[in-house]
Amino acid sequence: MSSSPLYKQLAKKIKQQIHNGELSEGDAIPSENKLAETYGVSRVTIRQAIDLLVSQELLRRVQGSGTYVSEKKIEHNIYHLQGFTEEMEQLKKKTINKVLCYELKHPDEKIRGILGLDEDDQTFFVSRLRYVDDKPVVFERTYLPVTLFPDLSYEVMQGSKYKFIEQQKKWRIKQSFQEIIPLLPDEEIRKLLSLKEGTPILKVRLWSTLENDVVFEYTELFFKSDDYKFTIVANRF
Repeated sequence: MSSSPLYKQLAKKIKQQIHNGELSEGDAIPSENKLAETYGVSRVTIRQAIDLLVSQELLRRVQGSGTYVSEKKIEHNIYHLQGFTEEMEQLKKKTINKVLCYELKHPDEKIRGILGLDEDDQTFFVSRLRYVDDKPVVFERTYLPVTLFPDLSYEVMQGSKYKFIEQQKKWRIKQSFQEIIPLLPDEEIRKLLSLKEGTPILKVRLWSTLENDVVFEYTELFFKSDDYKFTIVANRF
C-alpha cells in the first residue's frame, strides 16, 4: 500500500490519463461527484487532487463551467530570431493575422530615434491581432519606414512581414533587440485578447536590423501570459 496521501495517488492517476492521451488538451474532466463515485473516495479528496493538478497547471477551472485539461503554452526561445508566422508553422499551428489598423503615420521622437528617421519621415503603422488555432494570443503594433517599404501592402501584413522582407525584397535580417516587460494590460488590449480583469501579460519592445545594420522596424508585442511562455537557454561555456 502506498504511503502517499490518497489525493496525491488520485492526482497521479489523472496525470497519467493526461500523459497517455486518455484526456486531451481542452477536455472537460468528470464532475467531482462522478470522480468520487468512480474512485470510491470523498469529494474532499477529489477536490484536493484537482487543486494539486491546477497548481501544477495541468488542469484549469472555468467558473460556472467545470474543470478542463490545460492547453500547453506556446514556447518561444527569445534567442532564436524568428517571425511569429514562421514559428507557428514549425509548430504546425494554424495562424490568422487580423489587421486592425493600416495607415501612414509620423512616429514620435522616440520611435524616430530608433528607426533613424527625420522629423518629416513617415512610417507605415500597422496593428494586428494574431490568432493561433482560432484563439487571439498576440496583439502587435509595428512601425515600418516608408522609405524602405514603399511597396508594403495591407495584404502583405495579413501574412508574414519577415517572409516579405527575405523572399520578396531579398534582404537578409540580421538581428533583433528586445525588452520584455510584464504588466497589466489596458482595457483595449484586455478586450482584444479576451482577458479577465487583472490578468497580467508580457510586453515585448523590439527593433530589428538588416544585414547592413539599418533598423527596419520598431514593434510592440503584447502576449497572453496564460498561452505563451518565454524560454532562455543559457550555456556556461
